[in-house]
Amino acid sequence: MATTAASPQRDGYARGARILSIGIASTGIFTFAYFAVASHVLSRQDYGAVSLLWSVLFVVISIIYRPVEQLLSRTIALRRATGRTGGHPLRTPATIQLAFATGFLGVALALRERIENAFDGSSTLYGVFVVATCAYAVSYFARGWFAGHEWFGLYGGLVLFESVSRFCFPLAVAVGLASGQTAVALGIAAAPVASLLVLPWAAGRGEGAGAARSQGLSLREGGGFALSVAGVQLAEQTLLNAPVVIVAAQVDSVLAGVVFSALLIARAPLQLFQSVQTSLLPHLAGGGDTGRAVRVTVLAIAGFATAVAIVLLAIGPWAMDVLFGRIHHYERIGLALLALGMGLHLVAGTLNQAALATGRAAAAAACWLAAAATFVLFVAAAPIDDRLLRTEVGYPAAAALLAAMLWALYRAPAAAAISR
Repeated sequence: MATTAASPQRDGYARGARILSIGIASTGIFTFAYFAVASHVLSRQDYGAVSLLWSVLFVVISIIYRPVEQLLSRTIALRRATGRTGGHPLRTPATIQLAFATGFLGVALALRERIENAFDGSSTLYGVFVVATCAYAVSYFARGWFAGHEWFGLYGGLVLFESVSRFCFPLAVAVGLASGQTAVALGIAAAPVASLLVLPWAAGRGEGAGAARSQGLSLREGGGFALSVAGVQLAEQTLLNAPVVIVAAQVDSVLAGVVFSALLIARAPLQLFQSVQTSLLPHLAGGGDTGRAVRVTVLAIAGFATAVAIVLLAIGPWAMDVLFGRIHHYERIGLALLALGMGLHLVAGTLNQAALATGRAAAAAACWLAAAATFVLFVAAAPIDDRLLRTEVGYPAAAALLAAMLWALYRAPAAAAISR
């Protein structure tokens, strides 16, 4: 009986990952294309400012919105695993999401002048930043709802609509329908709004009626989980974006754009990996085979990262010139190191989902924050003059440290887990 029950769970996880992989792979391609086209139609200064906007935006939305996505996904999956298919708790996650969004808006308004100065004094980029961040509150809430119900087609459609609509803006500039930095940047604000076009399809699903009236999850419990995941997201976004922000502050936005373009080697696969993460958490929280799922995922990541590193050793500098123009000469060894760091980062993400599913969110957050703090100190003060090389060396080292700590947590006795 156990084998029979486990098979649908394994099949559901694999099917969900495949469906999401199509949507999110397409999303990764269009996101990469957005910046590739933008780098050709904008000056180096304008491209660097848009890159910085993107980096800061995704630090913020990942920290304040991804926790609620994961909270909804895990909570709904746990309830469905015990046969409770209706009345899923929305009140607590919605309260947390609203509090995060309101807090952001207050801070953004109070620090408007400083934020505009960071974007080369552009009030337009500031407006895009604020509008996009507020719009993503709804988008990430929908993602958590879709993932918990395993509506992976809708999830993939949401992120695909988002990336395609964003790409249309630099494309319009490239073909002469629009011009300038403002036209390119507006795509960042329009994308989360366009992604909500999938909601009418979700409204036709009957499951979850009356959810807004069902509590089921205390604010303390949900808030604790969300704060732990916020720590994880802060650390993850630090690994991806701290070098861009630090270089922009210490040097200029031109060099920041160079570092950002190199880190797309890590960012694009990590975005693709969201398909695995999104389907992995509800699978494990719902009682799936943790050992098998983690083992298969890690082996697939190892093969993928090795293949990417080999390709970058062979044609990395040429590919970067083609995609981003000759804005900088990238060394093949440095690019390959970023690919290996990406693989270790993906392994850490897999182990993190296992920790969240088994109630070890706080311990996982501590691992992420320690690795991120080490990385920031290295990038800010390492005795390496080349700022890009600092990132190429520091990122894989920090990812290796993180993966090792999370592996130790994963192998720790179950009794050490924090209560769900």
